[in-house]
Amino acid sequence: MWKRKDLKDKAKNVVHKNYWTAIVVCFIIALLTGEFGTSIIGSWNKRDSIDPNYVINFEYKLGDSKQNLEETFNKTQLKILEALEVNLNSAMKSQKYIFKIWDAITSFNINKTELGILLCIAAAVAFAFTIFIADPLIVGGKKYFIKAREGTNTKIWVITEVFKKDSWINVAIIMFLRNIYTALWYLTIIGGIIKTYEYRMIPYILAENSQIGRKEAFKLSKQMMKGNKWKTFVLDMSFFGWNFLSVLTFGILSILYVNPYNSATLTELYCVLKNKAIEEKHEYYEKLNK
Repeated sequence: MWKRKDLKDKAKNVVHKNYWTAIVVCFIIALLTGEFGTSIIGSWNKRDSIDPNYVINFEYKLGDSKQNLEETFNKTQLKILEALEVNLNSAMKSQKYIFKIWDAITSFNINKTELGILLCIAAAVAFAFTIFIADPLIVGGKKYFIKAREGTNTKIWVITEVFKKDSWINVAIIMFLRNIYTALWYLTIIGGIIKTYEYRMIPYILAENSQIGRKEAFKLSKQMMKGNKWKTFVLDMSFFGWNFLSVLTFGILSILYVNPYNSATLTELYCVLKNKAIEEKHEYYEKLNK
């Protein structure tokens, strides 16, 4: 049985021993992935690279009225459009290419062919960047904090180890599948929230064993989070005050403390759940920490 206070106390010690490198690692990840939504860079990157309503808003900016929009879409189509956008927004907030694809489809539907083509190109670029750079980098960040538990002044370049030839593609594929599965489950709304927590440990598992198979990674995460989803949600909520203060400081507090502190705390959670999985010999437990 783990307690939030114990995890946070250990996390504070890790951050204290690796303060400056932890800040740099979190800053790089926020800059390139949008992983931390309350920091200055993270807030900018966390936006839907193009707002889900971008094309419609674009029409308004050109001076079109709501009446013109309703002439383009009938009421049923508008309701479907709104429902799909809400679900996509919930499902893949940080997956920017999803919104670019959606904007492209909307553009073609309202006869903005040139804009649609440009958005398709933007979606392809964002898609490739997310899969091959951003998602593996998130895993690299988890690896850094796992290593940081072992000593002082952990090297920043630990985050690049995941990009080794024999690891990179496997990590990219599994992270991509994790995002897709989560997105599909979010179409059921409640299922998406549950699966988000069920798949929570996958990046950490990949950080320690970058060559693990998809089936093993998903199974291990599911077993590790069984009975721990609600407690992990409460753990997340316990950072609400810090995140609120970060907003008041325009994200500066996140960069200087909250992001490393939060990352280190979640890493402590992973280590507790990993040790329990090994102790109880969960299925595929031998794949942990390889």
